[in-house]
Amino acid sequence: MTATGEHREGAGSTTRGYGWWERRRSVALDVGLALLSALECALEGVNFAEDAGLPVPLGIVFGLLAGSVLVVRRRWPIAVVLVSIATTPAEMGFLMGLVGLYTLAASDIPRRITAVLMGMSLVGTFIVTYVRLRQSVSVHAGDFGPGDWYVPVLSLLMSLGLTAPPVLFGLYIGARRRLMESLRERADSLERELSLLADRAEERAEWARTEERTRIAREMHDVVAHRVSLMVVHAAALQAVAPKDPAKAVRNAALVGDMGRQALTELREMLGVLRTGDPMTARVAKVPLAAVGQAAAAAAAAAVEDGPRLHEVEALVGQSRAAGMTVELSVDGEARPYAAEVEQTAYRVVQEALTNVHKHAAGAKTWVRLAHRGSEVAMQVENGPTDGATADAGLPSGGNGLVGMRERVLGLGGVFVSGPTDAGGFRVSAVLPDQRAG
Repeated sequence: MTATGEHREGAGSTTRGYGWWERRRSVALDVGLALLSALECALEGVNFAEDAGLPVPLGIVFGLLAGSVLVVRRRWPIAVVLVSIATTPAEMGFLMGLVGLYTLAASDIPRRITAVLMGMSLVGTFIVTYVRLRQSVSVHAGDFGPGDWYVPVLSLLMSLGLTAPPVLFGLYIGARRRLMESLRERADSLERELSLLADRAEERAEWARTEERTRIAREMHDVVAHRVSLMVVHAAALQAVAPKDPAKAVRNAALVGDMGRQALTELREMLGVLRTGDPMTARVAKVPLAAVGQAAAAAAAAAVEDGPRLHEVEALVGQSRAAGMTVELSVDGEARPYAAEVEQTAYRVVQEALTNVHKHAAGAKTWVRLAHRGSEVAMQVENGPTDGATADAGLPSGGNGLVGMRERVLGLGGVFVSGPTDAGGFRVSAVLPDQRAG
């Protein structure tokens, strides 16, 4: 009576195919109790038939029918209790009354109905017991003369003894069943929540892996693209001047070697950061959820700390000048230190903008402007139209440079704008907030 539908479905085939019973042993128990109750009522029906002047077989049949009602105690406990109350004057059905009251109290039937039926059973048992004791005392009054209190007190104790214990025990069992169901439902709820948390952790881990791959790809692009672009430009110039000016060719060859070594050094540093980070992407599923974000943050922080700084922009511009680009650098305001990620992002924006000039505007005059303001640092790289006289180095373009710059700047809460100018050139502008100012 107290099992939930979900519990019955989860119990498998043992909970279906037996009518209202949940298990096979429940069928055996109720059928056994019904047989005992029917046998008891049949034996008591003999005395009832003799006292009522009825045929004995009729009393036996009546007892068998009344006692067998106990088989439906789980489905209709109210009917079983009512039958036991109805048969109380015939002094039969004591087992049926005890089991019926227990089942009624243990079920989910409202307590007011249980209280009313218990009261009816108590009153019926008291009346029958009182009448029988009064008759017995009257017959043996000469040998035993108790006081007036004897019959009502003994009748009350007997009726309470037959009514209260099964009800109290049924209430205890019902409360225990409901508690177990509540604990089972809570366990199922916790299991579902843990499953959801596991799914969310996997999503967070996948997100962390994606973010780390994106960051690594962006860093590799920034490190390699600029150096290799300058190397290609210098190699082209070396090829052009080698027959005419061997001394300049030697200098260009030295520059190409230096830039190659610098590119290798930066790549080695980045790979070193990844190795010391103990490939987060390969172990992310084996660590707690909190460690996923910590590993990604640690790897990113290590890369930022080892990255370039804003004061290196002048050397960056010098490298482009050495490659033959006409570049003017202007700095407004007093230079000061910024957060490491701000300085690295500012440097990468200038670096990528100069790389784009090498790729798409060979020979164009370029202006690099830095402005240190109260709570922000601004940078702008603008180039004029290509002069047409300088041969294109034929550098490939993946189209990811501007996208990477925008992601970097917006990730720090800055502003990024890029686009062609009226003069036929191109301009890249970015403003980064000073994160140390807050």
